Amino acid sequence: MKVLIMSDSHGNKELVTKVKERHSDEVNVMIHCGDSELPKNSSEMNDFLAVRGNCDYDTLYPEVLVEDIEQTRFLITHGHLHQVKTTLMPLKYKAEEDNANVVCFGHSHIAGAEMVDHVLFINPGSILLPRMTTKKTYVILEVTEKEYIVHYYNDLGDIVQSHTFTKHE
Repeated sequence: MKVLIMSDSHGNKELVTKVKERHSDEVNVMIHCGDSELPKNSSEMNDFLAVRGNCDYDTLYPEVLVEDIEQTRFLITHGHLHQVKTTLMPLKYKAEEDNANVVCFGHSHIAGAEMVDHVLFINPGSILLPRMTTKKTYVILEVTEKEYIVHYYNDLGDIVQSHTFTKHE
């Protein structure tokens, strides 16, 4: 299974559309972790599981989504309500409450992936306004029977970094 994950596109319809069209035939699911600044019913957002960020004013977006995709439970949130700029602990507790295997979040505009107590946390960074780097990024997560493979792509569609994490048995 492959999952496209992006966040913090801040109103850039063209970037969202380009990324979506670039990968629509290869991914099973598309996730937007908030601050799209686009209406939930817009054509750009219609294929995304998406949540509301602190810059989103469309109240049709939920604050948090918990989705079972194949055999993997995803917790999707923007992160501003879980203090992700300072610690992952509140988000880790939320993941435990929801029995999540993978947590997708944004807000900090800083790309990163790490395994914490057998839960994979992924921040795809920002496709528009990255912080602590000049690389505008999004993620394609590949879920296999034994591994999570996180590929970071730049806005041009090139892989810029990859990480592999072993699933907990």
